[in-house]
Amino acid sequence: MAAVSRSAAQTPGLFTRLAYGVGGAAGGIKNNGFDYVLLLFYSQVLGLSAVLVAAAMWIALLFDAVSDPVVGYWSDNLRTKWGRRHPLMYVAMAPVAIAYFFVWNPPSDLTEMGLFSWLLTLTVSVRLMYTLFEVPSTALAAELSQDYDARTSLMSFRYFFAWVGGLTVQVVLFMFLLKPSEGDPSGFFHLPGWHSYGLIGASCIFVAVLITSLGTHRHIPHLKAPPSPRKLTPVKVIGEIWETVSNPSFRALFLATLFGLLASGVSATLNQYINGFFWEFTSKQISGLTAAVYVSSILALVLAPLAGRMFGKKKAAIAIGLLAFTIAPAPVIARQFGLLPPNGTEALYMIVLSVTVVDLALIIAYQMLAASMVADIVEENELATGRRSEGIYFAGISFMRKLAQGVGVLSASFILAAAAITPGMRPAEASEQAVRTLGWGYALTLLFLWMVMILCISFYRISREDHERNLRELASRGTTEPTP
Repeated sequence: MAAVSRSAAQTPGLFTRLAYGVGGAAGGIKNNGFDYVLLLFYSQVLGLSAVLVAAAMWIALLFDAVSDPVVGYWSDNLRTKWGRRHPLMYVAMAPVAIAYFFVWNPPSDLTEMGLFSWLLTLTVSVRLMYTLFEVPSTALAAELSQDYDARTSLMSFRYFFAWVGGLTVQVVLFMFLLKPSEGDPSGFFHLPGWHSYGLIGASCIFVAVLITSLGTHRHIPHLKAPPSPRKLTPVKVIGEIWETVSNPSFRALFLATLFGLLASGVSATLNQYINGFFWEFTSKQISGLTAAVYVSSILALVLAPLAGRMFGKKKAAIAIGLLAFTIAPAPVIARQFGLLPPNGTEALYMIVLSVTVVDLALIIAYQMLAASMVADIVEENELATGRRSEGIYFAGISFMRKLAQGVGVLSASFILAAAAITPGMRPAEASEQAVRTLGWGYALTLLFLWMVMILCISFYRISREDHERNLRELASRGTTEPTP
């Protein structure tokens, strides 16, 4: 495949960027469902022990530990007339949607162990099938363009749709599907609403995967070819994977992702506690904070590519990260020192809302830049190993995302225990000391994890100049095709 034949893929047009980005909605919907409401549905509504729900999620995670690198390596080396990535994406389309639908539509006559088995089987199926789409499709960012800034634009669209897609389906669930009744003012026990949520989520996942797969299909002739056929043994495969992930810049991003997502797990788990116990916001006010994600996502979609072009991805990510991750806990710390208006005032709510919009925009922009930085490692690795390994790199980040979020939830539970906030406790029942402990635990834990994340990403080595030099060196070899 000649280098000139790939030149058309250097600057993807708006249609391609939109098609690629829409795939992020599939992950946003799945992650929001699993991270925020799966425990609520299976434990509180269906009556399955919370321990068994957690066990099902962690067992499914063990399957991810194997499937992510396997799919990454497979998609790097697959040889078909439709290229390396698209066959796996098409295969995943229907099974992941069907499995996600049945997660929220279990039979009504199952015993507790039967319900556990159902949940375990379906969560493993969703994760495995989604991996077949997620890893190859995210790896496309490094193939659709070699341009330093175009890659940031691609990942910006991906994260924008992930945030907006996940939030929108969640808003539909709470605003329209869970209908309150006299004995159920929250609407949580309205089973038809949950069943509809599964159908809507599954349908949106199917459409998102379809749009990304078809929308990028025409680029297949311009994508990178797999390595030449060679004899592969388990030892050789493991050796190639290890050689790939030993890249110093990948290690920096891998560790940064670990600590960043630990913080995300803590933040997501404690968010409603901070809103309810610490700020004592009403449900209407919390809905307003949730809707702020739409504004933040649009701001981030503009900010990330602009900052990347002006300062380079690493400098922009560090600067935006430092700003975002000091702003995030600032209102909580300020309240601890009595520097904010009292709870229940409109002034307090407007301050927190404004900070939330700006801070979340910065956090999403940081995520966009960090994801784009993964793509730039590919050419450096190709120079060192002679192989294109987009799949392995994005698989590693994918698995770390799943693992770190689970550990983040566990860390948040320790903060709640230290604050003596117990299950079933209402905000009015929490003591002043418990609320203060919650605030300090939340703010200081996030600050620590985020600062370690910024430290890790500072070891990333690839600048704009380095990336362009890597491309020139590959071109000077006369071909960017991998060697056996």
